[in-house]
Amino acid sequence: MMRSLFSGVAGLKTHQTKMDVIGNNIANVNTVAYKSQNVTFQELMYQTTQSASAANAETGRGGVNAKQIGLGVQTGAINANITTSGASQTTGNPFDIQIKGDSFFIVSDGSNNYFTRAGAFYVDGMGNLAMTSNGYTVMGWQEDPTKPGTIIKDTVSPLKIMSAENKVSAPEQTTRAYLSGVIDKNSTQLSSPNGLIVNIGIYDSLGYSYIAKFAIKDTGTSKDDGKYTLEPVDLIDSKGYSLMYSSDPSDPNYKQGYEKNGYDAEGGPGAGGGGTWPKTMAIDLTGATNPGFISYDTETGKSLDVDTAGNDKTFNITIGGIDAFTADIGLQLGTSTMYDNKGTSTIKGNSGDYDGNYAGRKVGEMSGVAIAQDGKITATYDNGTSRLLGQIAVANFANPSGLEKIGDNLYQSTPNSGAFDGIGEDITAGAGSMSSGVLEMSNVDLSAEFTDMITTQRGFQANSRIITVSDSMLEELTNLKR
Repeated sequence: MMRSLFSGVAGLKTHQTKMDVIGNNIANVNTVAYKSQNVTFQELMYQTTQSASAANAETGRGGVNAKQIGLGVQTGAINANITTSGASQTTGNPFDIQIKGDSFFIVSDGSNNYFTRAGAFYVDGMGNLAMTSNGYTVMGWQEDPTKPGTIIKDTVSPLKIMSAENKVSAPEQTTRAYLSGVIDKNSTQLSSPNGLIVNIGIYDSLGYSYIAKFAIKDTGTSKDDGKYTLEPVDLIDSKGYSLMYSSDPSDPNYKQGYEKNGYDAEGGPGAGGGGTWPKTMAIDLTGATNPGFISYDTETGKSLDVDTAGNDKTFNITIGGIDAFTADIGLQLGTSTMYDNKGTSTIKGNSGDYDGNYAGRKVGEMSGVAIAQDGKITATYDNGTSRLLGQIAVANFANPSGLEKIGDNLYQSTPNSGAFDGIGEDITAGAGSMSSGVLEMSNVDLSAEFTDMITTQRGFQANSRIITVSDSMLEELTNLKR
């Protein structure tokens, strides 16, 4: 039989293999993060009919090259174009993530870790971040429970986003407050019986809100001395009920009409926070520059209640009768001033310090989840707080093309790709990043695939001609005997 017949058959097989790969590429043109493949051919083997000989100086004959007849072609390699990224597709889903760089997400079926570039994730019924296609959990690092806001980079574990603990942000008591704005000594409110009322919104440690009311009054001796009293007036709960008035007419805190505020004859409010009745509120001004008063420099108008270094003095507001106030509230006055403001005072109370810290907060419900470029997952809450939930880890390989495709947009490591250490890496360590709300598309180039399809078809056609022509030659041989 003619060798060309077998060469033609080998050519048909290899071109069919290439066509299979092209067909798979085109079929996956819209598969998330699919990496196209290409086929490399190589010679099959050679039959040597005469070996090469060296030149002979004695006889003067030159060397002769070997005579070899090729026996066809075979598939040399099927390579995945892993290092070329696909285009970006915006989805708006915060759990859709695109990797920029050569890294891979780490996912698990509960027993083994696999790797993928397809970042189409969702949160399952147990609160885990998982692949939408097969439910494999996304792996990463957890927050350090002893150092909130920091990550422990240890063996990867499933990232649980919607746990019962994560859905709620704990409340916090207000521990700092300050007064800001202008006191105008000519303000008529300062000399009125009720004084100039200043409100400060505060929270207790259970997240219940209150309004602490204070009155600023001049000393009654001279409005030019820069001294004013700061007196507690009332503590109002979230329902608008007063907490500092008694039902006993002989009590100095007795207030007629208390029943209109929602209290019974025993003086107990419907939601007063427990403890004694009535509730109390006091402010300690014994450490002021002028003890018992808040005061201002009559030349500069600035607060005198600062220390020699210019730092604010802190005066404690103590609330009694409500167990959930576990600490005093420190009040500072340094940003308030005594200036001419055309007879109008603008001084007001503010919770927290000058940077907005220590203002307290109610209990918070999770309102959103964001994934940063470094893979850190942060939850935001409707009380204005945020919390780090974990960080998505990635895997990098010395030879990513050596990974083995196993279907479902997954890869597994091989001896030629390099091993996964079980810990992974921060994606930013390799100059990569993640984009939330975006997916990586397939990197299949249809124009290249159709061109390859044409050349493959022609190659297949040419090899089929080898077979038909060889067959014709054999027919001529058999026709020698009639």
